[in-house]
Amino acid sequence: MLWLAATGLLVGPAAWAVHHGDAGRYENTLTTVTGTVLEVQLINPHSVLMLEVVGDGGAVIWRGELGPPRMLRGWCWDDDLIGIGDRITMRGRRLKNGQPYMTLSEEARVLDVEGRELFRGNEPGQADEPGPCAE
Repeated sequence: MLWLAATGLLVGPAAWAVHHGDAGRYENTLTTVTGTVLEVQLINPHSVLMLEVVGDGGAVIWRGELGPPRMLRGWCWDDDLIGIGDRITMRGRRLKNGQPYMTLSEEARVLDVEGRELFRGNEPGQADEPGPCAE
């Protein structure tokens, strides 16, 4: 029994580090916002896109969570694709608690000012599409 407890202590932290699920965390409906890019972080495990969205109530900073840089490279993302000050639209599932934070996964889209698709999330029940620049 001691060996079982010891194994749990050694393996447990590694198992906790694996990817988490987001069931119940996000709304089922999609939210679309258009704003000015404040920051793009191509980082693991989730890249981040931050927009300043100005509306009737003033400016709100929206955060979009994407996949890792490796996946985004398949969509031609690099340090020059989206720049600070660019105007873009992102559509995703917002946190249920109402915070200006969304996951850009299932059915998500990121579009430039001309409407060109910069990223497309997978369709429900379908595998992720690799993107136009995928190897």
